[in-house]
Amino acid sequence: MDLAKKGGVSSTRRNFVRATALAALTPVMAPAVAQSVSVPAKAAHVPGPGFGPAPGVALLSRNENPYGPSEKAIAAGCAATEQGAYYADRSLLYLVDMIAERNRIPREFISVSAGSGEGLCAAAQSWTRDGGKIAAPALFWDTTVRYAERQGAKIVTAPMKDDLGVDLDALEAVVDDDVSLVHITNPNNPTGMLIDPAALRAFILRVEKRATVLVDEAYNELTDIPEAASMTDLVRDGKNVIVSRTFSKIYGMAGLRVGYLMARADITARIRSNIMSWISGPGLAAAIASYDDDEFLAESRARIIEGREMVVAAAQSHGLDCLPSQTNFAFVNVNSDADRFRDRMARERIIIRGAYQGLPNWSRVSMGRIEDLSRYVAALPMAMGTK
Repeated sequence: MDLAKKGGVSSTRRNFVRATALAALTPVMAPAVAQSVSVPAKAAHVPGPGFGPAPGVALLSRNENPYGPSEKAIAAGCAATEQGAYYADRSLLYLVDMIAERNRIPREFISVSAGSGEGLCAAAQSWTRDGGKIAAPALFWDTTVRYAERQGAKIVTAPMKDDLGVDLDALEAVVDDDVSLVHITNPNNPTGMLIDPAALRAFILRVEKRATVLVDEAYNELTDIPEAASMTDLVRDGKNVIVSRTFSKIYGMAGLRVGYLMARADITARIRSNIMSWISGPGLAAAIASYDDDEFLAESRARIIEGREMVVAAAQSHGLDCLPSQTNFAFVNVNSDADRFRDRMARERIIIRGAYQGLPNWSRVSMGRIEDLSRYVAALPMAMGTK
């Protein structure tokens, strides 16, 4: 696709826009660079309830990255807080241009939201307000789709494969003339499994002629093949597809609420019409500072994979099956009541997920800090009822 013909910006103009935006942001960002603000240590506890787990609690239930935000993100967020009296619209444009440049798409293809959750809710609502249905696999992270359901949308689901993978043929079979949006999470949640990129791409090219396809790629940066696994090339080609990303996972910014969706301009305009929130300045500053922080991302990814391998090995040593995960969590068949397994872990102050969407024996555990995962591993025999 020729971006010049599609309302895109040239590399030269984009760099100029970014330079202009950065100049405008200098009063906000410069203190972070100069480290002239007092930045709290990452290990320090923020006063008041609700900011992270209580001392002594291993929080392994929410797919957070406890190694983030990065030091650069913390410094930038603290600096931006000093300018908290002002709306952060120029910062928003700067982040949009960073995303546009990396993905080689026009800024008109990008909508930024309060975490990807708000953008996903806006998309679901946008495509179903006139009575259209949402098609999805039977097992996926369905919180935002259920939001649309509460607004009157109807959902049709396709059965999973025997190995709990997404069955694209079964999903295509339920996409009739009443379906306006197809929702896929890849890698999937709670299974952690990655859909074969070639198969998914072929599926989208067939289905996008009948319905918009939304691919939630919240965990893309944690996969072995992030570029090949992503469907952003189809966005670039102007297909009827939406790709969602977030700063909540690998970037460790779940509490700062920044996400974005990428789609061609007409689709993006439709999504933006249903986004309600303005993004906070500290969240935007942290996102800008960490977007290209490759050293932090590589370190976080290495720690997450180390923890995942440790959990999988421990589970398998006790005779438990784990699905092949490409995320920061593992889906474990505990061979018993997963809710009872969860409750036994909770007595040791280890918080995990229990039974999930009609699978009474499957339990999801998120990759927290290594020391917390060590507690999970040590508690496995007790939670299984073998000790």
